[in-house]
Amino acid sequence: MDIEHNSRQEFFRDPYGAVTFNTEVRFRLTVHGAGIPRSVKLVYKRDGGEDKYVDMPYVFSVFESSVYERSVKMPDEAGLVWYYFEIATDLGIVYYGNNPENLGGKGEISFQPPSHSFQVTVYSDEYKTPDWFKDGIAYQIFPDRFCNGNEDGAFLGDRTDIIKRNWGEQPFYKAEQFGGEYKSNDFFGGNLKGIIKKLPYLEELGITVLYLNPIFKAASNHKYDTGSYEEIDPMFGDEETFSELCREAKKRGIRIILDGVFNHTGDDSMYFNKYGNYDSVGAFQSKKSPYYTWYRFMDFPNVYESWWGMTTLPQIEEHSEALREYLLSGKDAIVKKWIRLGASGWRLDVVDELPDFFVKELRKGVKEVDPEAVIIGEVWEDASNKVAYGQRREYFCGDELDSVMNYPLRSALIDFVLCRIDAYEFNRRIMSLKENYPAPAFYSLLNIISSHDVERLVTLMGGVPDRHAVDREHQAHFKLDGYTLDVAKKRAKLVYGMVMMMPGVPCIFYGDELGMQGYGDPFCRACFPWDNMDEVDPGAEMREWIKKLAALRKSSKALSTGEFNYVYRIGHVYAFIRQDAKDKFVILINCGGEHRDARLDAARYGITRLETLFGTDEERMTYESADGIFYMKAQPYSMVVFKA
Repeated sequence: MDIEHNSRQEFFRDPYGAVTFNTEVRFRLTVHGAGIPRSVKLVYKRDGGEDKYVDMPYVFSVFESSVYERSVKMPDEAGLVWYYFEIATDLGIVYYGNNPENLGGKGEISFQPPSHSFQVTVYSDEYKTPDWFKDGIAYQIFPDRFCNGNEDGAFLGDRTDIIKRNWGEQPFYKAEQFGGEYKSNDFFGGNLKGIIKKLPYLEELGITVLYLNPIFKAASNHKYDTGSYEEIDPMFGDEETFSELCREAKKRGIRIILDGVFNHTGDDSMYFNKYGNYDSVGAFQSKKSPYYTWYRFMDFPNVYESWWGMTTLPQIEEHSEALREYLLSGKDAIVKKWIRLGASGWRLDVVDELPDFFVKELRKGVKEVDPEAVIIGEVWEDASNKVAYGQRREYFCGDELDSVMNYPLRSALIDFVLCRIDAYEFNRRIMSLKENYPAPAFYSLLNIISSHDVERLVTLMGGVPDRHAVDREHQAHFKLDGYTLDVAKKRAKLVYGMVMMMPGVPCIFYGDELGMQGYGDPFCRACFPWDNMDEVDPGAEMREWIKKLAALRKSSKALSTGEFNYVYRIGHVYAFIRQDAKDKFVILINCGGEHRDARLDAARYGITRLETLFGTDEERMTYESADGIFYMKAQPYSMVVFKA
């Protein structure tokens, strides 16, 4: 018996992918070798609802397979629709559902109702995401480690409770280095003036979006322990400096996105004020505090809910109306204030720990001030079907997020370029995102590779052990060099080459354009080596690669919002197309260390000529094929961009 449904082929499901309200979707199933089934049924349900069984009539035959078909009108509300198939034969009932990896595409037969169903994402036809962001190239900055804008290197803020470090030293990573307790209070002096100073550098690199890790007043160097949402941390500057940064960046076509940490504050904050360092009555100090309802106390004042049990990060009570008015909905709410002062959006820290009603209210508040502001969530999995704390999240239904940090793409790229998976598996993972995400979100994904939370790209491309598998002492002293470093940089160039050419917004972590190394926090948070850039990146090889990629991406909207599909996916060689009404590009990548032959079938795209535009090899070639079939030789660790 042979049964098939492929959720990515329009023959089987039309239209393919996520759909808007009330769209009629046609489902098909082919059956061969089962005689004449007694019945073929489509079983579907809205997320959390009851199964509905509808007959699928026979419509025609294809190559001895019988085709069964049924059209179903999708709901008039946003959410997920799940479906599978039930086939009754003379020998019993068989089922056809999604594959065990839940990646869509071809499914599998089972003899009991499948544990994995196919997914249809239904979203609002009013869901829009900012066009400027889709065309962007982002750069993430950890402010304390990027640049000190004071000519004499002086620290701002006049704090006496910190450890002042020399620029370029390794961040502290042991409790004894902080005096016995790990405090994250070693500082290197980076500030907003430093970012302003380096705007020409960022503009030359091709950057159009700056995502800043938290810049609001807080005790730590990372600032995820917010002390006051109302003011810039004095070590970074002040409100005037922030507005200047936004103005000067805008002149260069660069927008600023802020990190919003709204799930928790610091215990050393004006709202909690555990240590009495603020001129306020904090929730820890009194039940009569205006901030008391902001937190969840189990035994006042010493036992309270905190983020992952870290008592320095008391968790916010999102149901507090006073809190939401202050942060989200009030006339001068925090999310509105900083947009008015020049920011172009928010990245929401641990958004999966914020309830849907909170995120909806946040979006409403932000969009009231600037409908074109972007809202990005930190989600590490497929955000379309994410479940957090037992609740299906509604990020992409149309009234929450514009984008998420694309960790699934990061994982797929790293595994593919390191040859842990082949091109076929890589394509499955990427096409699953395309299938599940609404188009407005898919083309707005923040495609991060390195970040403040994970290993730097070049370190990963050395094929190193996972950071959780080695101790911090090993991480602190680890450094690639020689041949291993050369190969790691070649692989890193491939990763950024693919990120720049794929849907979504490429995001460079500060210093990755040099090939900086570093394991996880705090080793990925080292200072930008302004005084020895050429030592880290000899001949500006990595920088020039990034600049050329950025310029190429900006040259055609086909490379940002154009259609995306695969052309070749065998072994460690992958090829894909980006196209719109004006331009067509084919990108060919070989992640392996050996030459490989590739047969690119571009006939269905009407392509009969390919011209080398850019790549790891400087040789420029033109290929012509009357039938649209091209035979290519892919060099080791290579990427070539062809213009059709």
